[in-house]
Amino acid sequence: MNPVEPSTTTLAGRIQRFAPARLATPAGEVEFRRAGTAPAGVTHVLLHGIGSGSGSWLMQLEAVARSKGVGVLAWEAPGYGASSPVGAAHPDAGDYASRLWAWLDALDVSLPVTLVGHSLGALMATRAALQRPRQVARLVLLSPAQGYARASEEDRAKKLNDRLANLQALGPAGMAQKRGAAMLSPRADAAHVAYVQSIMAQVHVGGYTQASHLLAGGDLLADLAKVTCPVAVASGQADTITLPAGCQAVAAAAGVPWTDLGDAGHACALDAFGKVNALLGLPDSGKQQKAAV
Repeated sequence: MNPVEPSTTTLAGRIQRFAPARLATPAGEVEFRRAGTAPAGVTHVLLHGIGSGSGSWLMQLEAVARSKGVGVLAWEAPGYGASSPVGAAHPDAGDYASRLWAWLDALDVSLPVTLVGHSLGALMATRAALQRPRQVARLVLLSPAQGYARASEEDRAKKLNDRLANLQALGPAGMAQKRGAAMLSPRADAAHVAYVQSIMAQVHVGGYTQASHLLAGGDLLADLAKVTCPVAVASGQADTITLPAGCQAVAAAAGVPWTDLGDAGHACALDAFGKVNALLGLPDSGKQQKAAV
C-alpha cells in the first residue's frame, strides 16, 4: 500500500483538491472553487468575509465532494484572489452583488440557490437577495457583519482608518499573524489557526481596502428588512469579532431565531463545520470530523 502524500493530510493540501477556476463576465473576472454535482445544477453559493477567501469553505467543499445531490460554488470576492476588483473606490454592497449575479449568469445558474454569506459576505449576500429575490431560495448569514452605517460619522471614520492603518503597517502577512488566531475559538487546533492565517496572508491590499469601505458604509439591518426569502442567522459563543449579541440582533431584525453554533469563533465554517454543514443542508460530515486536522 502506497503511503499518503504528506501534503494531502494538511488543510492547505486538502484545499488543492478544489482547484480554483476563472470566469470572465461582463462585469469582470471571477475566481472560484466548486464541488459536488446536482441534477438541477448549483444549489449553494458561498461568500467569504473580509479577511478570508474561497479556501475558507474547505469543510463545506469536502462535505459535498462526492455528493450527487448538491452543487456548491465558493467565490473569491472582487479584489481577492484572481477576481478583478469592483470599479468604485468606495463600493457599496450593490457593487459586489452585481458582480455575483454577472458571475452566476455566466455560469448559467438560473434556479434559486441557498446564498450563504459569512461576516462581510453577509452584506453582499443580503443585497444580492434584494437584487434578484426570485433567484434566492434561502439566505444564510454566518457571523454576520452589520456594517457601520448607523455609527456616528466620527466613529465610522475611526474604524475605517484604524483598519487601513493596521493593514498598511503590518501588510497582509503581518496582519494574519497578529489577527488570525482571533478568528477561531481559544480551543482551536494549531493547524486550524495556521490555515486561517495562510488565507488571510493572501489578501490583496487593494481588494481589502475596497472591502473595508463597504464595511464602513454597510447597513445590513436596512437591507435585511426588505428581504422576502427564508433567512437563517448563526454564530458561535466564542466569536469575539461579530459578538453573539450583535448576531442575535440580526436574527431578531430578520424575525427568525438565532442559531447557536456552540463554542465556535468567528471562522465558524471551520470552527463548527459540522453544525454549519447541517444548517446548510449539506451531506453528513461525521467521517470528515475525524480528519479535520
